[in-house]
Amino acid sequence: MNAPTTLEDLLAQMVSFDTVNPHFGGRTGGEEALATHLEKLARGWGLSTRRAAVEGNVATNLIVTCEPVPGGEWLLFESHLDTVSIEGMTVAPLGGKIEGGRMYGRGTCDTKGSGAAMLWALREYARDARRPRNAGLIFAVDEEARMTGAQAFARKELKEFLPKLRGVIVGEPTMLRPVVAHNGVIRWKTTTRGRAAHSSDPSKGVSAITAMLRVMETLETKYVPSVTRSHPLTGRAAASVNVIRGGTAVNIIPAACEIECDRRTVPGETAELVLRERDEALAGHAVEHDSLYVVPAMDDAVGRDFHRWISPVLERHGCDAAGRGAPYVTDASHYAAAGAPTIVLGPGDLAQAHTKDEWVALEQLQKASAVYLDLLRTPAV
Repeated sequence: MNAPTTLEDLLAQMVSFDTVNPHFGGRTGGEEALATHLEKLARGWGLSTRRAAVEGNVATNLIVTCEPVPGGEWLLFESHLDTVSIEGMTVAPLGGKIEGGRMYGRGTCDTKGSGAAMLWALREYARDARRPRNAGLIFAVDEEARMTGAQAFARKELKEFLPKLRGVIVGEPTMLRPVVAHNGVIRWKTTTRGRAAHSSDPSKGVSAITAMLRVMETLETKYVPSVTRSHPLTGRAAASVNVIRGGTAVNIIPAACEIECDRRTVPGETAELVLRERDEALAGHAVEHDSLYVVPAMDDAVGRDFHRWISPVLERHGCDAAGRGAPYVTDASHYAAAGAPTIVLGPGDLAQAHTKDEWVALEQLQKASAVYLDLLRTPAV
C-alpha cells in the first residue's frame, strides 16, 4: 500500500483495515495490522514510534512521537483503532467511498477520522522549522469493548509524560466542540443459584429463575428509582438491567440465572458508593456479583485550565469553544483519572457513529487536522 498523499487518502487506507473488535465478532489481528501500517507511515514521515503491550490483549498500543524539545512540554493526542461490527451496513464498510462531501465506511466517524486527522497534523508538524513543543499520538486498542488499551497506557506510559504534560486530546466525534466532562459506567453480573431437578417433579428442585424474578423486582422498584444524582454538564445517572440468562433445557429446573447490569455514573460518584447502594437495595436476597467493569466519570475540573488554553485556537477556526458534557464514556476517563488534563475533541457527529451508513464530513476532517496542527504550533508558556 503506497503512502497516502492527502488526509482523505490516509483515512481511506485506515478504513480499509477490518478492525472490528473481537468482542463483537471481529478477527484477531485486525488492530495489529492497522497499527503496523500506521507505524510504517509514521516512520517514513520522520516520526518516532514504539509499541506498548496491553495486558490480556494480543494487539498492542502504538505510540507515535515527535520530540524536538527534549525536556520540554508535551501535547498528547489519542484515538482508538477498533470499531464495532460491520454486519448489516448498507455502505461498503471498508470502502472509504467519497460522495457528496462525505466519506463512508466503518470507523470514518468513530473514530478513525480523528486518528487520521491527528496523524496528518503530526506529519505536517514534523516538517515545521519551528516546533515549540513535543507531540505524541496514541493509537489505542480495544476501546469499544473493554478500554484495555487506554487503561494500560494510563497505568504505565502516561507517567513518562505527566511531569511536562499540557494535556491529552481524545478523538471522538464531537463536531469539534470540546467535551470537558462525561459520565462513567459500572457494569456487573448478578447471579442467583438454585437446585437442578427433572421438570417432571419440580418439588425436588429450586428454580434460580424464580429467585432472579424477585431480585429483578427489587432492582426495578427499589434500586433503579433511587438513582437520581445528576451533573450540570453530563445529565442524570442511570441504572438498567439489559441481559438475562438462565436455564439449560426446558425439562430441567434451572440451577443458575444471571443478569448483567449497567450503571451510568455522574462525576462525583465512586464505585464504592454505587456498589454499597446496590448491596443495600438487595439486602435479604441470596445473590453473587462478579465481572465488575468500571470506567470512572470525567469531571470538568481536571481539564479546566487545558480547556481555557485550547479555546482561542478553536475560536480562531470558527468552532464553538464552550465546554460541554456528555452522557457516554470514552478513553478520556482513564487519562483524567490518572491526573492528566483531558478534553474529548474530534470531527464528525455522534449521530453517525455505529450506524449502517457511517460517514464523516470531509470539511470536518480537514478542520480537525488544522485545529490539531494549530494547537501543536501554539507557543509553550
